[in-house]
Order: sequence, then structure tokens, then C-alpha cells
Amino acid sequence: MKVQQNVTSEDVRSSPSSHADGSAKSLHKLPIKVALVEDQPKVRENWTKLIDNFPDFHCVCSCTSAEEAVRSIPATQPDIILMDIFLPRMSGIECTARLKEILPETQIIILTAMDDQELVFMALEAGADGYLLKRTKPSELRAALLDVRGGGAPMTSQIARRVIESFRRKTKLKSESTVLTTREEQILLLLSQGHANKLIAAKLGVSLDTVCSHLKNIFRKMHVNSRTEAALRFVAWKSALKDPNI
Repeated sequence: MKVQQNVTSEDVRSSPSSHADGSAKSLHKLPIKVALVEDQPKVRENWTKLIDNFPDFHCVCSCTSAEEAVRSIPATQPDIILMDIFLPRMSGIECTARLKEILPETQIIILTAMDDQELVFMALEAGADGYLLKRTKPSELRAALLDVRGGGAPMTSQIARRVIESFRRKTKLKSESTVLTTREEQILLLLSQGHANKLIAAKLGVSLDTVCSHLKNIFRKMHVNSRTEAALRFVAWKSALKDPNI
């Protein structure tokens, strides 16, 4: 499927590659590793250059298909994967699900030119941690990468609102059918506020392994595959409990 090429060479040149607000700090830490999955050569080339021009990021792998991504990306151990949703043969959504099984801690942001509600739900259910349109500006892309790396769930406000509204209508999560412990609810609350696992552990005075163990139990109980979907379902559940007519 042909999509509009939104990242241009001019965007790459104008990206904050040497701006003072990030370069000094980057000298003292390793760049955040990003993998890219995009089947259109020119778009893939421009996105790769754009990522490498950000002072705190490095594109460690650039794949042309989902099949190549499943074979190649795990060995690079990226922190974040940018995944085109429309790929030949295996879709970006299916690829996301497969990579999440292999790399559960890696954050995956779905990229698409189409603002499609159903695709949002499918991507989140597959384990995506964020969802951005391809017309996103370079500065907004960098902010989104930093956001997801910090435990956030970057997506357009319109998409986020529709996702939450849908979960409010469809959620079946009730206290009598899915029993969450007090600790699990505490973790979900902090998760819904955008806190990363390490910060959740610090706030609750428990180990990081304990938080990860609780999250696995939460995912199993709530029938979700990602932090993002768990947080959104939790928000929807709390809203439904306050207003049973939602």
C-alpha cells in the first residue's frame, strides 16, 4: 500500500542534531536504540536519517518487512521499535505481537498514515505501546520516543480519547469477575499516570522484579498484552464503576 512520504530531507536537516538542550547530556550516556520497520525505501531512508540526527537516539536496525524484522531485530536488542502498520504479507500488527513475545520490555510505536480507530484497537491488543500518524513532525516524534522510553503511551489526543471511550463502552472488567489485589490496583494507578516500572517500584518500596511479576499477573487477569492497554482498561474500569450507565 502506498502512503504519503511525510519525513523529508529538509526535516532531517532541521532536526535537533546538535541543539544544546540535549547534546551535552548525550555525551555522558549511551544513545537510545531504535529499530525501524518500513517497506518503502525512500521513507525508510529518511526516517533512519532523522532518528540518527536526534542527539540521544541511534537507529540500530532498519527492516523492509515484518518477516525480516522478526529475524533481525531481536539480536539488536532495541529500546524502541517504530513499526509501519501496512507491510506486505505479514502486517505490522502481527509483527508487533510476535516481537512482543520475544522482546517484552521493548517499546513498540505503530506508525501509519491513516487515523483508523479499529487499527488502533488491534495495535494495542497486539501489544503496541503507542500509536502515531506519519505526518507527525520531527520534534513531536522525538518527544514521543522520549515519552514511550519513560513509560508513557504516545498517541494523538483524538486517538486516545476514542480508545478510552471505546473501552468504557466495551469493558467487561468488574470486581466480581476480575479480582485485582490492592497492590495490583496501586501499580495500575501509577501505570495509568505514566510512570515507568522503576519509578513504580521506588514509589511502592518494592523491587523491580516484584513490579514485573505483578504486571504479568495483571496482564493475565485483564487479558491484555501491554502496559498501554492495561492502563487504558483500568481508567475505563474506574470510570465505569463511578457511572454504571457508561
